[in-house]
Amino acid sequence: MAGAHDKFAYLHYIMQKSKSPCILYLSSFPPRQCGIATFTKDLTDAIDKEFAPELKSRIMAINDNGTSIYLYPKKVSHQLKETYLSDYIKLANEINRSPEIKLVNIQHEYGLFGGEWGEYLLMFLELIKKPLVITLHTVLPNPKEKVIHLTQDISQKADGLVVMTHNAARLLANKYHIPKSKISVIPHGVHSIPFPSKSRAKKKVGLPGQIILSTFGMLNKDKGIEYAIEALPEIIAKYPKAIYLILGATHPVVRKQEGEKYRNMLKRIVKRLKLEDHVKFYDKYLTLDELIDFLKATDIYISPTLNPKQAVSGTISYALSCACPIVATANQYAKDVINQERGILVDFKNSHQIKDALLKILDDKKMRDEMKKNSYFYSRHMTWQNVALSYFQTFNKHAKIVPRRQDKLPPINLSHIRALTNQEGMIQFANHTKPDPHSGYCVDDNTRALLGSAAYYDIKPNQAAMNLINTYIKFLKKAQKSNGKFYNFIGYHKNHTNLGESEDSYGRAVWALGYLIYSPALPESIKKTAQGMLNKSLKWATELESVRAISFTILGLHFLSHKAATFENKTELEKYKSIIKKLADKILKRYHKYSVKQPGDKIAWHWFEDFLTYSNFKMPEALFRAFQITKNKNYLKVAEESMKFLTDITIETDYFAPIGQDGWYFRNKERAYFDQQPEDASSAVEGLMAAFQATGKKHYAAQALLCFNWFLGKNYLNQMIYDEATGGCYDGMGRYSINFNQGAESTISYFLARLAVERLK
Repeated sequence: MAGAHDKFAYLHYIMQKSKSPCILYLSSFPPRQCGIATFTKDLTDAIDKEFAPELKSRIMAINDNGTSIYLYPKKVSHQLKETYLSDYIKLANEINRSPEIKLVNIQHEYGLFGGEWGEYLLMFLELIKKPLVITLHTVLPNPKEKVIHLTQDISQKADGLVVMTHNAARLLANKYHIPKSKISVIPHGVHSIPFPSKSRAKKKVGLPGQIILSTFGMLNKDKGIEYAIEALPEIIAKYPKAIYLILGATHPVVRKQEGEKYRNMLKRIVKRLKLEDHVKFYDKYLTLDELIDFLKATDIYISPTLNPKQAVSGTISYALSCACPIVATANQYAKDVINQERGILVDFKNSHQIKDALLKILDDKKMRDEMKKNSYFYSRHMTWQNVALSYFQTFNKHAKIVPRRQDKLPPINLSHIRALTNQEGMIQFANHTKPDPHSGYCVDDNTRALLGSAAYYDIKPNQAAMNLINTYIKFLKKAQKSNGKFYNFIGYHKNHTNLGESEDSYGRAVWALGYLIYSPALPESIKKTAQGMLNKSLKWATELESVRAISFTILGLHFLSHKAATFENKTELEKYKSIIKKLADKILKRYHKYSVKQPGDKIAWHWFEDFLTYSNFKMPEALFRAFQITKNKNYLKVAEESMKFLTDITIETDYFAPIGQDGWYFRNKERAYFDQQPEDASSAVEGLMAAFQATGKKHYAAQALLCFNWFLGKNYLNQMIYDEATGGCYDGMGRYSINFNQGAESTISYFLARLAVERLK
């Protein structure tokens, strides 16, 4: 090992070499086998995914004794020996000399640091001059006086504290008398996976047709697994296909001290109860992929821990994220996250209650299925993406670091769009992530899907996109009536179940067809089909009265005009310009009618109606597009006035807040904030992009990116609305939670917004 001077000189070199600001994490870290090590890796990976390279993560890895050595990754810039007080002092001084380190995050557990109850950490905290955020993995409910004083000392040195449950936050405030203003609640993270098929997962782990119960984690006597095993005989008698998987190696510290004493004791119980065919041990430190595979296959997860003081449980968190109903002893963490909708709490050391809870869930398939869904969707706010956003927000509150990169985007993913699409078209609704074909096919959804697929094909021509285009244009052709207008809806049994004629559907169809004809990459056969459909319907354009349908139609005509101008087809260009003028003038007439000051107006009402509802940004967007084609400055003036009116209402200090469907916004009334919809965020992105393209004013592009980040967690809930695991988008954002269905409108809305930002790049 190098000398202390050399080691800290190397740390200084690493920090000076990095030009980007850093967050330094003081924690155990893999390959050390430790729950906090795994947590820190997952957290820093998630933060790096969101914010690197503008913000980098560095690790100060804690070694468990003076003789331990690990082969760490490059992210680990130094190693701290937990029992060497001199390391704490030298490390603090070195960090103070490193300008790139903007904040230190300490992953705290009393047993992780040297001294009684980890008191060596106090010396580090006394010397450090950087902002400090400390994540407390344990908050004891009945602490000794020394622990109270130690925790209070830690709190006084910290700028902020993070705990993972509201119960832990209450304990800090009430038992430890720590100011609530210092405490943030950020849940334990979970990996983002699609809602699992238990049957497919069981085949993958080689246990098809079995009823799988499981417990995972590093084995030690506090796990209480013996009580779960003793609950099994009656379970097996009634459900002979049940199998209990005990997943994980013995904790390395336990193995050093007492070998496999606990595991061998469990095996003796299994043998005594003659359960060898029904209890299986997987004696290995599981990789993440292995763990996820087993949990996805699990029908009921059992957490029989004996520690009532346990403040957080990564095992329960991961089980929730894999749609597992949970039977757990009532420790601190379990009481916070498990209720009758997600599982059953039992007393400690009580095999009888574990047995009863398992039978109750196994006997009622309907309840079990509901618990699976409830567990999975409860955990969506806990995905590492959401946790990373919350940590960054907390860090940035105490040390102004860097703004989130607004041009760092998830890759375009067609998976959920394809899942929602069958041979007939795009299915309207989904039950969570599963398409519901009985909901039928909406013309609006399929026209937007057609538009998005064609725009994607122009960026990246490929057969998958072409297959979608062919499906949607076939659907639209079927939906067109003999008079050129369009059915609203085609039912599951292919009947035209809504024979009415929606102006919105007409406008969106013209918008999509106009883009297809304009597209630089699509084959002529597609364009010819689109042109035929457009010719059949265009005669109705000037009869439109709905201001939104007029706006959609102008967007389609704008593409047609661009194509006519490109090919110098003056006759076609003048035809389309003439229709655009007539439609844009209708919008202006509405604007001048409603924007006149009225008695009782609380604000100047620069709008086209007495209310703001859905697709609001489409009206100014249409006028920006009309200006591009006609050069009529009246269109530009009203476009900018109405756009400013709308953005002043919907763009808060640092995030976008579209008008909520829970009441909309009527003139001189209070605007609705809740039940925000992806369609409105998409409309905002596209409208502001059009404003930028028409005017060249950069603030419009910046606002478009800010609105797009509504999908990526920059919203009042600080939660991702886009689901990276599926490529789908959640159906809306309520007052307290997200609507976890991923239907056609929301998914296509995200897709169109993502394509608009891609074109900006």
